[in-house]
Amino acid sequence: MEFLLNYSLFLTKIITIAVIIFTILLIIKGMNNKKNIMKGELEITDLTEQYKQTIEQLESHLHDEIFIKTRNKVNKQKEKEQAKLLKKKIKQNTKERCFDLKHEAHLFVLDFNGSIDAKEVDSLREEVTAILAVAQKGDEVLLKLETNGGTIPGYGLASSQLNRIKSFGLPLTISVDKVAASGGYMMACIADKIVSAPFSIVGSIGVIAQLPNFNKLLKKHNIEFEELTAGEYKRTLTMFGKNNEKARKKLKEELEEMHVLFKKFIHKNRPELDLEKVATGEHWFGIQAKELGLVDEIQTSDDLVTNACKNKTVLLIQFTKKKRFTDKLANITGKLVNSVLTQLINRKQNPMI
Repeated sequence: MEFLLNYSLFLTKIITIAVIIFTILLIIKGMNNKKNIMKGELEITDLTEQYKQTIEQLESHLHDEIFIKTRNKVNKQKEKEQAKLLKKKIKQNTKERCFDLKHEAHLFVLDFNGSIDAKEVDSLREEVTAILAVAQKGDEVLLKLETNGGTIPGYGLASSQLNRIKSFGLPLTISVDKVAASGGYMMACIADKIVSAPFSIVGSIGVIAQLPNFNKLLKKHNIEFEELTAGEYKRTLTMFGKNNEKARKKLKEELEEMHVLFKKFIHKNRPELDLEKVATGEHWFGIQAKELGLVDEIQTSDDLVTNACKNKTVLLIQFTKKKRFTDKLANITGKLVNSVLTQLINRKQNPMI
């Protein structure tokens, strides 16, 4: 009996130690995961190479075997000749101590699919920093933009990131395939050229603030709400207290001030725009936006990339953060809810075709 008791105590100690070690390992792993999330990694995709591979794949189904073998042989000969020229150039430069090799033109492609708080700017700033670290004369940047806009600080920062590209001297094109409204157009107007699909939504140069008020509901259920502030306008409208005309008037004034700043920002970047006509909060389709001067060309981002692949090296630059399983699950759930709500709102408010 004593043996069993001692064995049980020994086993309990072993299990306890194992649990402690396992817990420590989990904590360390969690800390490492957080570091990875913060760091992230830069992914570079050669779109020119993808374009060539697509052509070769299709040609293999369009032409006979003789054509394919002949083409492959010619391509191999070209590669050998280019390799010889490169080797010769390297030897010559090494001998002459010259390290200025010819720089081929590059098109750097960025994707920005913005949320309400423009949290994607965290990745955008890393992508812009990476491009500016290596870009040279002759390089260009294409940003594929899709967003309905959102908070002023968020989209103000996103616009500032794009302004870094302009300040560096790189030509910047922004392509809108679906929507660049409000804060999205704040970003778009930075570009040297705005390209839009025919039926993408552009504009919505305005400011909006809306919130529900539950004061009557709280009173109905005998619930008191207290809110203390220091400063006359620390709080204008409130969700739970009773609102008054003075607070409404103040918030309206603030919205008007924001709208003035918004219009000044757009005028600085696109001075030819008739702001009295386009800064009304309305949005337009791409073909209408071109007539108003909101965009410069009607074209899709696919055409821009495909045409560039013919004479440039086109690189897609993406900064991605490593996420834990729980973060991925939350992200998927959020996107699903957002998709359902968007469809419900669109069906109720927007005309369908």
